[in-house]
Amino acid sequence: MAGNLIRSLFNLSISLNKTNVPGIKSIHTGAVCYAARKGTRAKARAKKVKVEITKVGFIPHNQRGKHKLAKVVTNKHLDDSFKSVSQDDVYPMRYYRWVVYTAEEAIRAHQETHHPTMYNVPDAFVNLRIEFNMEAVKKNRYLESFVKLTLLPHMFPREEERTILAFCKGPELIKQVAEAGATKVGSTELIKKIQEGEVKFGDYDYVIAHPNILTELVPIRGLMKRRFPNVRSGTLDPDICGLVKKFAAGVQFRVTKDENQPNFGTVEVPVGRLNMDVKQIVENIEALLKDIQGSRPKRDGLFITRCFIVSPPSSEKLKIDPFVYVDRELSKEVQEDSDDESEAAAASA
Repeated sequence: MAGNLIRSLFNLSISLNKTNVPGIKSIHTGAVCYAARKGTRAKARAKKVKVEITKVGFIPHNQRGKHKLAKVVTNKHLDDSFKSVSQDDVYPMRYYRWVVYTAEEAIRAHQETHHPTMYNVPDAFVNLRIEFNMEAVKKNRYLESFVKLTLLPHMFPREEERTILAFCKGPELIKQVAEAGATKVGSTELIKKIQEGEVKFGDYDYVIAHPNILTELVPIRGLMKRRFPNVRSGTLDPDICGLVKKFAAGVQFRVTKDENQPNFGTVEVPVGRLNMDVKQIVENIEALLKDIQGSRPKRDGLFITRCFIVSPPSSEKLKIDPFVYVDRELSKEVQEDSDDESEAAAASA
């Protein structure tokens, strides 16, 4: 009311003086005052906003704020060499060293537990669980997770079917590759079918090739992308028949690096079945360890740290010594050769 009264008196005084002062116009202040009132009202409303409080059930005093605590990462590289060896047959394993079995003893122990009178799975898989030190040659560098394919000397049923697409030239070679176990084999005719869309790479697990047809695969390189055959990935080899057998019957596995501890890696690979001859399973274990040891970085220290033989559904892990089959550490000659090669590569770069 006071504001309207002042505004009317101000306009009346201006209208009375119009005759004496020409050119003076009335000033409209309504919008200005309205904007000011609008701003103050918005501020007042903002002050009156109620804070929503979410009700939480009862939390014990020793559990409050537990989610804010930092996670403690334990070292997964267990070394029990400082513990004493137990003199008894029954003892708590946390206070003494793990018993180290031979591979033959571990397999026979699993055969006893999987007897029809116990687990009743006489043809269960025998898996080799391996732990790694993933440190690389340079300090504070670690190996990334990698995939390998190993052809074991003694095959066993794995309930797994693989499809292989092979490229090679020559009717005799094509016939030999087909007999070796390739799902589909061909040369230029097969390349034309791929370009026309009759054959798709997604229908096959592996794509391999002989070097004699490599130049003719260049037009479909865009379709193959990362599956283009090359020596580094092991999909290009003059002995294509042996390559087919390796991909058809080989054991593929992935060594995974731990997310919380980058210097720790694990893998679990099937190496046979309990109803096989024990010596055959041991030879498969030896071949697998030697193949994995070939991927170790050329540095001091261990790459393979621990090995266990496990056989689901049993949760029992029987420790074995992997250094019966592979060298514990690299020789100094190999390390010096690797250093010389790296220096030469750096100089050429």
